[in-house]
Amino acid sequence: MFVGHYSASLAIKAAKPTIPLWVLFVAVQAVDIGWGTLMLLGIKKARYIKGFTEVLPLDLYYMPYTHSLLASAIWALAGGALYFLWRRRDGAAAAALVGLAVLSHWFLDYPMHPGDLALFDESHKVGLGLWNHAFAATALELTLLAGAIALYARSCPQHAKAMWIFGAVLAVIQIGNTYGPTPPSALAFAGMALLSYGAFAYVAWRIERE
Repeated sequence: MFVGHYSASLAIKAAKPTIPLWVLFVAVQAVDIGWGTLMLLGIKKARYIKGFTEVLPLDLYYMPYTHSLLASAIWALAGGALYFLWRRRDGAAAAALVGLAVLSHWFLDYPMHPGDLALFDESHKVGLGLWNHAFAATALELTLLAGAIALYARSCPQHAKAMWIFGAVLAVIQIGNTYGPTPPSALAFAGMALLSYGAFAYVAWRIERE
């Protein structure tokens, strides 16, 4: 999943408006930020195989430090703890929601990945494989995103227009990501993903700042 992950950040923001949206944008992609960084460092492993799935031409065969359920839970605990240390005034509930945003990544990836998400270490891998059906995968991502923007717009009406515009941009990016040309290698995927996550978090910050 790509832009569909932001549905979790927008829904949590609607439930707890004191949490900065850019923080939630980073939180829901924290696992992938870790994956991209470890890929560039040569610690994570992936094979670029054209046509491996209809959506993503990567065989993500080794990613135990980020995309196992156990690892994601550890990332979630760390994310919640860091937020609590940074913004203790928001309370433990807000920190728990930031941790939940981090953990949501694994559960939103589960319907997409083709059996490469481990429950722990590299064992008991699962995934429903919706990436093998590009139209269905894209429809799910955009439906989740639109529904979450509607929740956000009702909770934060002052930013509703900007968020719907941003949502439309994210939808176009998602469609291009699914049906357009792909980066030439796994490392290129990792680098472009990291740039995207940073850019999207910046836009989220600007939307709330305005």
